[in-house]
Amino acid sequence: MSLKYPLALAGMLLLTAVAGCGGQDPAITRTDPTPSAAEPTTTPTAKGYSYELRKSDIPWPGSGDPYNAVVGLDDGRRVAMHYRRGKGLYEQHSSGQAGGWTEPRLIYGTKTEACQGIHLRAFGGTVAAIADFGQYCSDGEPPMESVAAVAAGNLRSWDLNLRRSFDGWERVSAGEDGTEITFRRGSSTLVWRRSGGFSK
Repeated sequence: MSLKYPLALAGMLLLTAVAGCGGQDPAITRTDPTPSAAEPTTTPTAKGYSYELRKSDIPWPGSGDPYNAVVGLDDGRRVAMHYRRGKGLYEQHSSGQAGGWTEPRLIYGTKTEACQGIHLRAFGGTVAAIADFGQYCSDGEPPMESVAAVAAGNLRSWDLNLRRSFDGWERVSAGEDGTEITFRRGSSTLVWRRSGGFSK
């Protein structure tokens, strides 16, 4: 048998040899139904937790950052708060299993300048926050707006208490299991209860 097209036949043999040795079209990606134990797997992003953690847009030249705060809960969830210039106080939280955060949500809106420091504490499944705003806070003037905020359970809603022309709450403590939260400054107190929110 004579070979009429020796070059074409040689090319076909070479292609067959490559395919037989495990050659693969680079445009085709092989997917396994189950990854091997040696391959790293990524935690899937749960619904509603597809955002990155956002930071404050207020510059801070020193060490630390008083315009951002993060706290961890016992069950692995985390809550973060930050200030946005001319907008107010924002909150995000993570589920503990998902790799992302919730969409940044404005929980107190104001154009007043943010005072340094967001005080954020977790008590069981309850989170409490203190945030202050003032016309000239960066110059050392006292706050004009003092916010106490509490969220419990799924963290989707926050109870807020606003006091104007008040120097701001200094500390926060909790009763058993975080069902009662108390904000204090000197002899002044403000109580939040899971059953009824802030006291009048």
